[in-house]
Amino acid sequence: MTDILQSHRTNWQLLRSGTFIRSVQTRCRVTFPNLSGKQEKMPARQKKLVPDAQPPSMEDVKHLYQFFDQSTKLVVLTGAGMSTECGIPDYRSPNGAYSSGFKPITHQEFLRSTRARRRYWAGSYAGWRRFTAAQPGAAYVALASLEKAGRINFITTQNVDRLHHRAGSDPLELHGTVYTVVCLDCSFSFSRNLFQDQVKALNPKWAAAIENLDHGSPGSDESFGMKQRPDGDIEIDEKFWEVDFQIPTCPKCNGVLKPDVVFFGDNVPKERADRALEAAKECDAFLVLGSSLMTMSAYRLVRAAHEAGAATAIVNIGVTRADDLVPLKINARIGEILQRVLHFGSLSIPPLHS
Repeated sequence: MTDILQSHRTNWQLLRSGTFIRSVQTRCRVTFPNLSGKQEKMPARQKKLVPDAQPPSMEDVKHLYQFFDQSTKLVVLTGAGMSTECGIPDYRSPNGAYSSGFKPITHQEFLRSTRARRRYWAGSYAGWRRFTAAQPGAAYVALASLEKAGRINFITTQNVDRLHHRAGSDPLELHGTVYTVVCLDCSFSFSRNLFQDQVKALNPKWAAAIENLDHGSPGSDESFGMKQRPDGDIEIDEKFWEVDFQIPTCPKCNGVLKPDVVFFGDNVPKERADRALEAAKECDAFLVLGSSLMTMSAYRLVRAAHEAGAATAIVNIGVTRADDLVPLKINARIGEILQRVLHFGSLSIPPLHS
């Protein structure tokens, strides 16, 4: 472990001397809301969702602090590891949805099968209340504070849960969001909450039965005895939706509606992908938080930043696709290490104004 840390230190010194230019700046100590130096106690269910990891070492904290402190045009890419700490499951971690044999709906399946759409929307309606009850954790709050203070230039997220927004950030949502519904025929889009109301109006008895169930706390498994999925839906036995469940259609053209997310098997819209790639190529530092980078849409961003000469780093529990690419890889819970980083020293940022 000493050799690995020493290698990181050497690479970082090379980056500092070869990539960054130090400038004289006024330094101040900034206190971030809801980020005491103490580690927050994590509910039992969230502990189950978040993979096991040792607390970050002082060397880890120091390296990540230096990474923030030396960057002048930092881009951050966030993934599901941010949200598991908030009670929302992921797909690929040891405790993720894939570990139970779950297979998410694909874009092609959604398009060709009315039955698949009914199954998806029934489970998504049923899981919506619990999914939206999740609150942004320490990692989200820390990033929003750094963004407002001008220490983060751009945030791209793979997450579809809008927890960044609820914390105060305004990221590029690479894979879209479940908070919007879009028509596949005319591209009209509208609020997911309105869609929920339409489902309820079309299926009043069914919706009442769903809403009378004890949904439990965010991340719990109480509803139907089934597990919540990363995109907010839960598995429901087909007897609850196969016969009578009706799906709303587009209010403009009567077309097919889907959540405005990039399902597996689909592509990120070109304009959105190009914007994320441009930000990666133009940054001087690129930080990955909570992503295994297994999807090409995410991996290509850190690769582009690396090839453009930016400093690169990853904080994630477990293996990532870019482990051999980046000089700094830290295996830690994101909320835990960011809290310690923000209390490690005085980042070169202006004071926050209320």
